[in-house]
Amino acid sequence: MGLASTSLINRLRAREASVGVVGLGYVGLPLVVEFAKAGFTAVGFDVDALKIDQVREGHSYISDVSAEQIQRELQTGHLSVTMDFNRLAEVDTISICVPTPLRKTKDPDLSFIVAAVEEIASHLRRGQLIVLESTSYPGTIEEIVQPRLEAKELRAGRDFYLAFSPERVDPGNLNWHTANIPKVIGGIDETSTAVATVLYEQIVKTIVPVSSTKVAEMVKLLENTFRAVNIGLVNELTLMCHELHVDVWEVIDAAKTKPFGFMPFYPGPGLGGHCLPVDPFYLSWKARQDGFESRFIELAGHTNAAMPKYVLGRIGEALNSVSKAIRGSRVHLFGVSYKANVADIRESPAIDIAQLLHKRGAVVSYSDPYVPKIALTDIELESLDSGDALDRGLDCALITTNHDCFDYNSIVHQAPLIVDTRNALKGFTSTHIFKL
Repeated sequence: MGLASTSLINRLRAREASVGVVGLGYVGLPLVVEFAKAGFTAVGFDVDALKIDQVREGHSYISDVSAEQIQRELQTGHLSVTMDFNRLAEVDTISICVPTPLRKTKDPDLSFIVAAVEEIASHLRRGQLIVLESTSYPGTIEEIVQPRLEAKELRAGRDFYLAFSPERVDPGNLNWHTANIPKVIGGIDETSTAVATVLYEQIVKTIVPVSSTKVAEMVKLLENTFRAVNIGLVNELTLMCHELHVDVWEVIDAAKTKPFGFMPFYPGPGLGGHCLPVDPFYLSWKARQDGFESRFIELAGHTNAAMPKYVLGRIGEALNSVSKAIRGSRVHLFGVSYKANVADIRESPAIDIAQLLHKRGAVVSYSDPYVPKIALTDIELESLDSGDALDRGLDCALITTNHDCFDYNSIVHQAPLIVDTRNALKGFTSTHIFKL
């Protein structure tokens, strides 16, 4: 280990180094605040002026970070945010936390990573540590990031340090957060891994070093592909159980009493969030480049993507039971975020279902205290108070997100028909309640 890396490690341990985080979304904002809380001079970078203004004013747009935390770190001077990427040259470490969506063709869209890396490359100096946290396919560091950073005379491992450390954020989870979720780290060489390990040791309790950036990249994709495939399996079993007139939720509850060899996964209206609907396709795309067909991943993806249409069919069955059609019926969605108790609507199946209902001629409305408005193809909807929605009357209530704040007892007693996609009404039995 050279003098430069030893010097950076010593300054990181003394909390004298300055850290930068590029991208202030669900991953980046909690990360930069955590570094600030640890006593570092922490600088957040983003191209979104609205985000920058909100943080500077002491507001939080993410449930996992409180406004009080932001205000406290702004007051101490440990936290600052900027759109001035010239300041990348000032910081000693840079963590990249930008989106990695899919194109319509299901191919990886690395444009945000490329844009961030090119900004960093234009300000890169000797002795800096660069860490990519954005989820991507194995080989992204070697094929995309490293060549761009080395476009000039600086070399990774010699002049600067380069690593991959996958984000493991679970929005809305009160038990697991940045500080106590184990952090996987893989550098392009031993020195890069060592420097990145020391950086994250300052804010994370458990570090899991691995042998390479490719291993670290693969870890995140395995985690989310594991979940997506198993959810796809249980969604398919849900369709099967419906045909067999078996309650899939009861089956899962009974199966999970087995103390070994079984892990419960639950059906739903489809996959949402940034990770599960996206990450497996990064892996299958990369596999295709090497001539390998990932059949499980593709099949699970098709099954999960088909769930909104299945839910539409269940709504049709519910309405048909009282001699009504979808067209003209008032269908009210309870929840449109992709999971309970968060404001995130990325890839939310509820939005897809609302769009399908609107296309079929239903009068669509929704309640979600976390999401004030949503945009469909040719209409914008605003959230209604759930009590008001029930009072004014509706033909079918659709529980698409099981927020804790909903009064499910009132929904059961006031809605003439209910389609419950989340088992939120477990314990209620009535002929007007339809499950998946």
